[in-house]
Amino acid sequence: MSEFTPTIPAKVLPSVTVRDLPEPPRNTWRIIGPGLVGAGVGLASGEFILWPYISSQVGLVFIWGALVGIVTQWFLNMEIERYTLATGETALTGFSRMWQHWGLIFVLMTLASNLWPGWVTTSATMVGYLTGAAEDSVRWIAIGFLLVIALALTLAPVIYVALERVIFVKIALVAVLVVVAVLFAINAESWAALAKGLTVDATFPAPPLEFALLMGAIAYAGAGGGQNLCQSNWIRDKGFGMGLYVPRLVSPVTGHEEAVSSTGFQFAPTKENLDRWRRWWRFANVEQASTFALVSFLTIALMSMLAYSTVYGKPGLENSIEFLRVEGQTLMSLVGPWFGVLFWVIGALALFASAMGIVDYTSRLASDIIKTVYLRERTVTVDRVYFLVVWVMTLVGITILLLGFDQPLILLVLSASFAAVMMFVYSILLIVLNRRALPAPIKIRSYRLGALVWSVGFFGTLTVLTIIQQVQKIFGGS
Repeated sequence: MSEFTPTIPAKVLPSVTVRDLPEPPRNTWRIIGPGLVGAGVGLASGEFILWPYISSQVGLVFIWGALVGIVTQWFLNMEIERYTLATGETALTGFSRMWQHWGLIFVLMTLASNLWPGWVTTSATMVGYLTGAAEDSVRWIAIGFLLVIALALTLAPVIYVALERVIFVKIALVAVLVVVAVLFAINAESWAALAKGLTVDATFPAPPLEFALLMGAIAYAGAGGGQNLCQSNWIRDKGFGMGLYVPRLVSPVTGHEEAVSSTGFQFAPTKENLDRWRRWWRFANVEQASTFALVSFLTIALMSMLAYSTVYGKPGLENSIEFLRVEGQTLMSLVGPWFGVLFWVIGALALFASAMGIVDYTSRLASDIIKTVYLRERTVTVDRVYFLVVWVMTLVGITILLLGFDQPLILLVLSASFAAVMMFVYSILLIVLNRRALPAPIKIRSYRLGALVWSVGFFGTLTVLTIIQQVQKIFGGS
């Protein structure tokens, strides 16, 4: 091991430490979680808003786009996890080793997408449907939610554990909603439409919906944008691979902080280490496929079918989240008042949990890069930087709400389109990082390399076409 020279570049950041790859646990069920957290946080704008809205307008002819988006993101997530499993560093830190400011660029892009508190106002809006609260009251409900989220994330002794528990409860609630919907509301016609939407009736584009809306839906199918990058942080806190050597993010108020190096490790490609690597890699792939990919697609499909069964073809549906009010009212008339209430209750709780996850992953990405790249010589811990970013996001969100801004569907679409731009860029960087920085036996190759080339072309094409469409709209083109 002493003769092994690390392949991780050390021009921008300090060199990594050589250590053996830890043994995978015998009972891998104990460490399942990051994929479910990724799916659970992602069960928000895409699953509850964008995809059901598309289904309410054009039916299920575009549902194939969700499958394409989720499969593409599964490959992206695995390449993000590959680097962290092998080094204990996040993918953003790996990008920063290639050029110092790559990580900061992605953090700023993620902040630009998530500072606007639409992810919490949607939850507050559904609470308003339940309580009959006036429109002005929704703003104050959202502000209260922001404060609860900030307190929960900065007072939990181990932040990942708290988030994981909230997301597990959310997924259980959504599962209840889905089961009840299958039994009482989703009709036989929607099952047939789902099968056709994945095969013979698959349509693209899908007039009258704008290209930007369809692009945003694909980008947010499953996760999207900065959330995919946070798979690094979540598997590290769960102790996957070399991440086991890195202390978990804790509250500076109630947790026990540790002053440790902000850079990672690398293992020598010995027979023993490569055998452990194969077991870790196999487990990580299965964990992502059976949790993130499967849960995300099933939820999108079933929530879209619910919208198709209840509000497809209804005239006058607004181009906003108000269609969720109409959907709830329709469920009340079709099934009974109790089901409309259940729909709104679980929707509000699920969107609140997603809002918590969005604040968490944005703050994780920001604090990790700020500490690792810009404050690595300072004594301040990443936990304290995380604490600061959470509260800055909260205060900015409250300010936006107090100024009277809202979050119509168009802003959600723009945010999702912005996520696709991020995914186009970091797909390229992942190819470079996982081919140049990792030893030959574990670097990306074959069909996985092809999948990332597809991701570059796919999100790049969608980005360019959306920009062209918007320019034409601005300058009066057809």
